[in-house]
Amino acid sequence: MLPILLKTLPFFALIGLGFAAARTRFISAEAVAGLTRFVFYFALSAMLFGFAANLSLSAIFSTRFLLAYLTGSLVLWALAFSVSRWRHGRMDEAAMEAHCAITGNTGFLGVPMLVMLMGAQAAGPVLMVLTIDLIVFSTLVTLLVTAAREGRMRWATVRVLALGLLGNPMIVSMALGLGWAATGRTLWPPVNDFLTLLGAAATPGALFAIGASLAGRSAERLSVAVWISAAKLILHPALVAFSALVLYGVDKTQAGVMIAAASLPVAGNVYILAQHFGVAPQRVSTSILISTAVSIVTVSAVIAWVTAH
Repeated sequence: MLPILLKTLPFFALIGLGFAAARTRFISAEAVAGLTRFVFYFALSAMLFGFAANLSLSAIFSTRFLLAYLTGSLVLWALAFSVSRWRHGRMDEAAMEAHCAITGNTGFLGVPMLVMLMGAQAAGPVLMVLTIDLIVFSTLVTLLVTAAREGRMRWATVRVLALGLLGNPMIVSMALGLGWAATGRTLWPPVNDFLTLLGAAATPGALFAIGASLAGRSAERLSVAVWISAAKLILHPALVAFSALVLYGVDKTQAGVMIAAASLPVAGNVYILAQHFGVAPQRVSTSILISTAVSIVTVSAVIAWVTAH
């Protein structure tokens, strides 16, 4: 495990650097917001487009892969939802806690780190996990929270949700990249070089932004946040591993990437959703903080296990 830990350490060191810079107010909250927008709309989008444009749809989409990840994740989603309801949590709170338990930081942390650590062949499976998280589970939590608040589902909600998905630069960049790949043509070298140059800023920028965003978070509802963090960092990869390797017999290389992606800490965009809906934002914030800190060890352990087996 130590060799893998030493390889992942620079990634988490960048997160720590961002945390320290924001905590000491060396950079302002406005600067952090600007950096996050740059990474989200430009650098990360360029990286995702470049990956997708140089892959075939078959390298990304696999029915077995889809079913395996969905099965493992939905089992944990149902467990986290049930635990929250057992604690007398409201339905919208239960949905948000369940969303925390299965939504990892695949975009800002997983894509750059796993592709660098596990090789170019990891790009397709990581993009598949990211797509499922963004489309399936973000849709599920939005619909449930809205239904819990209004007592019914309205077509206006579905319309707003669809527009939100279409306006997400990560989804758009992957779709455009796959569209280009479907033409069978290679990217014009200056365009490819431009995407490579811009996409190279995604890794340090995203990791620094993750750390800086954590600096303003406070820890509350620790017992719940610890449970959610444990579910995300331990139960999620374990259930996905069982689903992929035992139930569906997914190719071991793809299964390894899927399991590593499932081990990632809670995604920052879950907090954006929680804050937008006013549903347990402090609980979500604490889960992000704890899971990111502990993931230095747990993610390294999972990647070491995947590499060894």
